[in-house]
Amino acid sequence: MDAEPLQIAHLYDLSHTMAGDYLAKFTYPWEALAGIKEWILACGASLGEDYNEVAPQVWVHRTAAVAPTALLNAPCIVCAGAQVRHCAFVRGSALIGENCVVGNSVELKNVILFDNVQVPHFNYVGDSILGFRSHMGAGSVTSNVKSDKTLVEVRFGDARIRTGLKKFGAMLGDGVEVGCNSVLNPGTVVGKNTNIYPLSGVRGYVPANSIYKGAGNVVLKK
Repeated sequence: MDAEPLQIAHLYDLSHTMAGDYLAKFTYPWEALAGIKEWILACGASLGEDYNEVAPQVWVHRTAAVAPTALLNAPCIVCAGAQVRHCAFVRGSALIGENCVVGNSVELKNVILFDNVQVPHFNYVGDSILGFRSHMGAGSVTSNVKSDKTLVEVRFGDARIRTGLKKFGAMLGDGVEVGCNSVLNPGTVVGKNTNIYPLSGVRGYVPANSIYKGAGNVVLKK
């Protein structure tokens, strides 16, 4: 089975993230999840004077705006121009890229947000990688653990690709739009420039440049 659409090279433009060199070491994006914490610790220690270490192992760019009610747990990096708004909860191991919006009551854990990502309203994003200019509508979440606690597999056509991971949320390619109150089930991979209808329950691979209207109802954009 040709799984090229699931590869990092097909999902992301690595020039739009501080983590580009790190991600380039892997073939599939979920392979990078286990090392995000260690990468942030190494990267943060080498950041320049434009970053302030506002707490141990928490680095915030001088042009970023972090609400006083937001909680940033170590390790994390908040890049230039990013907004971390009221009551956002960063549990740790999070890279928040340039000009990102992390909004009201959003929770992040073990994530890479490429530049210009928006998770602005009541989102949970865990064990996930969100590509350049991707956007999650209000209330949409990544579900990162299966209900039976077995290891996550990625559904790709009739194939099941073993990841060896218990925790794996979603991999969103560049330019993905996720509709309000959608649930991205464990092992979801969405190709570039795809739209997910509101109130969707998504599982497995959704092709690039398509519209996901529901399970078994995916159409290519014209």
